[in-house]
Amino acid sequence: METVLGVCLGIGLSAACGFRVFVPMLVMSIASLSGHLSLAPGFSWIGTYPALITFSVATVLEIGGYFIPWLDHLLDTMATPAAIVAGTVVTAAIVTNMSPMMKWTLAIIAGGGAAGIVQGATVVARGISSGTTAGIGNPLFATIELAGSVFLSVVTILVPVFGVILLGLIGFALFRLVRRRIVRRPAAQPMAGAS
Repeated sequence: METVLGVCLGIGLSAACGFRVFVPMLVMSIASLSGHLSLAPGFSWIGTYPALITFSVATVLEIGGYFIPWLDHLLDTMATPAAIVAGTVVTAAIVTNMSPMMKWTLAIIAGGGAAGIVQGATVVARGISSGTTAGIGNPLFATIELAGSVFLSVVTILVPVFGVILLGLIGFALFRLVRRRIVRRPAAQPMAGAS
């Protein structure tokens, strides 16, 4: 049962990395320092004060960058591979009682995959936001992403299984939003005079 909870915790936190790369790592560091989270051997550095300071500074810079209109798209480009790496590390840091090969396979596929899927969905949603609001709606979108990352991280630490359920609900909502947006796009009109 401990392994299942560890996997749920790792996947939930990895998905939160898809919204914001450093927020889940900051939450993990705080939870570890306060005794609410046990880290796998080799990852105890996440629960240290230097790591807490580093994650805090990185989080503030990342959050601030997403509120600058031209910089948010550049950050999205860099955040996709960074989110996958962070999701992999987060899952590996949480999962214990597993062989190294199985642990890293799970971390790459489930952790990196969850982060990549969420990050990809937010890139598409940000593109839709930019296209429909000419970028004016992007700060609101950045706030929603930040709230999603904080909320999913905290909920996953408190109740790992609920975090995974919440992730599924968020994924379903994002899928419906993107699908609805694509379906509403008018079909290409044939050119006049074409036969």
